[in-house]
Amino acid sequence: MSEDDISALAERLRTHPSIRSKLGIARATRALGLTAASAGRPGDDAAALPRDGGYDLLAGEGFIPAFIEDDPWFAGWCAVMVNLSDIAAMGGRSAAVVDQIWAPSGEAAAPLLQGLRDASAAYGVPLVGGHTNLSAPALGLAASVFGKAQRLITSFHAAPGDLLIAAVDHRGSYRNFDNFCAALEAPPDRLRRDLELLPQLAESGLTRAGKDISQGGIIGTALMLAECSGVGIDIDLPALVPPPGVSIERWLRSFPSFGFLLAVAPENANAVCARFCARGIDVCAIGRVTDGSAVTLGDGAESALFWDHAQTPYLDLGACHA
Repeated sequence: MSEDDISALAERLRTHPSIRSKLGIARATRALGLTAASAGRPGDDAAALPRDGGYDLLAGEGFIPAFIEDDPWFAGWCAVMVNLSDIAAMGGRSAAVVDQIWAPSGEAAAPLLQGLRDASAAYGVPLVGGHTNLSAPALGLAASVFGKAQRLITSFHAAPGDLLIAAVDHRGSYRNFDNFCAALEAPPDRLRRDLELLPQLAESGLTRAGKDISQGGIIGTALMLAECSGVGIDIDLPALVPPPGVSIERWLRSFPSFGFLLAVAPENANAVCARFCARGIDVCAIGRVTDGSAVTLGDGAESALFWDHAQTPYLDLGACHA
């Protein structure tokens, strides 16, 4: 790609709604008076509260109306799936989920509830209650999860010289929007064992920095990891291998059902990749953590700035890095 092509790609990604949607986090945390130094350390995929030599983990997800209306059953499934991914991204294991449902009637709520129930059964994590309102004017959905970790993977410990490793399950397809789902046809045992990789990596000491790939895709998640850790990240475009028929641009902003970015010391990279490969999950180093605050896209010959979080904060949590 030419420098102009890479610059144009960076600009399209920088202005895409799924990337810019995360800017709302800064407005909320400022209104709540939260920073990266607050209890639970906002900026991570879950709040981590020290307890008994380990950590209690708490996370939650809410869903935009358009997503719920497009596919209510899948929204219910995702309410469980994405919460469990957040806990795994922290090096934890999920213990229980609670849901919050709003609907005009029980009939309207039925597909949401069935999706929640089906995902709970598939992943083996119980639904233990929540909030229900069947007199609301429209469908609404949120869910929260509780988990535990012995050792953490966090957004705050990527270090210059680390390799940026992307582990994404390609055994799926797009369900709606830019949501790439490899979970619905997978047997429950595979779903559970795949998530178990993350706490195993944390407990083995092979990595302590990373995030799950969420709204904003690989590029938005890399930016959040960079800002929280106070580093830059150079992404190597030729190293990215999307599923067949998917463009690099769409893949960079896609939200996979199983996808994680990990910052790993070079001497541990082969061991980390081997664990994902053994589970049939696509994994490779797609870049490197650098000094500074720039997240760039490049192909070895040309590069372009995607975002400089020192100049334009993304999460704006204040003095994020440890």
